[in-house]
Amino acid sequence: MTREERLAAKLRENLRRRKAQARALGAGASGTQDDAQENESGRLSKSPPES
Repeated sequence: MTREERLAAKLRENLRRRKAQARALGAGASGTQDDAQENESGRLSKSPPES
């Protein structure tokens, strides 16, 4: 997988996550958003840096 393909996949994943978060905020599901933030912060801290 090329660098461009990896970046494109990460951008698509980020867009899906942000859309889901926006839907949760629009629906007033604060519990769902809190869970999503915990998962997001855990995912960020565990991912190794890419070179």
